[in-house]
Amino acid sequence: MELEAQWWTGQLAADIHQALRYKELKLPSYKGQSPQLHLRRYFADLIAIVSNRFRLCPAARHLAVYLLDLFMDRYDISIQQLHVVALSCLLLASKFEEKEDSVPKLEQLNSLGCMTNMNLVLTKQNLLHMELLLLETFQWNLCLPTAAHFIDYYLSIAVHETDLHDGWPMVCLEKTKLYMAKYADYFLEVSLQDHAFLSYAPSLVATACVASSRIILRLSPTWPTRLHHLTAYSWDFLVPCIERLLIAHDNDVKEANKQKGQHAQSAQHTAFQTPAPTPQQANAQQHIPYLQAHQSSLQYHHQTSQQQNCQQISSNHTTSHPLQTCPAALQSSVQARGHIQTGAAMSLAVPLEVKPCISVSYNRSYQVNGRYSCITPCFER
Repeated sequence: MELEAQWWTGQLAADIHQALRYKELKLPSYKGQSPQLHLRRYFADLIAIVSNRFRLCPAARHLAVYLLDLFMDRYDISIQQLHVVALSCLLLASKFEEKEDSVPKLEQLNSLGCMTNMNLVLTKQNLLHMELLLLETFQWNLCLPTAAHFIDYYLSIAVHETDLHDGWPMVCLEKTKLYMAKYADYFLEVSLQDHAFLSYAPSLVATACVASSRIILRLSPTWPTRLHHLTAYSWDFLVPCIERLLIAHDNDVKEANKQKGQHAQSAQHTAFQTPAPTPQQANAQQHIPYLQAHQSSLQYHHQTSQQQNCQQISSNHTTSHPLQTCPAALQSSVQARGHIQTGAAMSLAVPLEVKPCISVSYNRSYQVNGRYSCITPCFER
């Protein structure tokens, strides 16, 4: 979206935010009926890894994944062509959100490991045809707000000098804002990895990312009046989305600790080989490098903050992901029912039965407005 840099600090911030909220009301519906829905996570990770490699902005990354979700929801696509579709979505999104010199070049895309391992070679003609098909599918409208378009506006007042940390006044406001931005960015990336978050409005997801960050950082009140007024979301309305984000955070921490334990064992027993972590596990590992200094358990209530385990977080949690190649399961286990034709006469229409969206299974006893214990990063007062 052609928005002025740091628009959220300008005089028109409220008007731009209102326009984005209006546009999100007209977003296309998502049914979660793609036959390749089980592969969605892989291609979302692929887009995230490639966008980080080319240092694209979060808005371009989120828009690319959203375009992929909508396209997969409408067509039955072969596994091989899904790579082309995913990269074409990223190209379109980067052209829409980035400056021209930041858009990945054709030769750069062909050099990616996922392309060479799948024996795929993109041509200029194929990309043009695919981009045209995508644009026609979305009726030439790429002005589709995502959570990444809202997050900076909400972060502008996410931390205030009147907030308390563990019931005490904050000593360093700027440091707290820095950690808030890091955590909000982390939760924003978490929301990309599960299509269940598409059931929420993008502005709600962005708001939940801010609220989850305040919970993790033990700031009180958890949901201050200023954020309620700015976002127009009440606490009760945010709870279901916050639960998903915090559960994903718990899983990341557990997986990262598990991987760390396996690496420690492999150092002692050379015969033991640790499986390579997934992008999400690598993401979590970068968020908990200093967990050793704090081992006490924590609990908190949505109105009061209590003691929690602490750790520092890495300032760049996604850029160091190793580029993953296509798993064998993607090459052999799925037989596509229809194929994309990238020639001049492109026919993709394959009737699909409406299928229920696969939701994330999580423990309903987990209540954000109750008590919740986990190992979480924080900062020193």
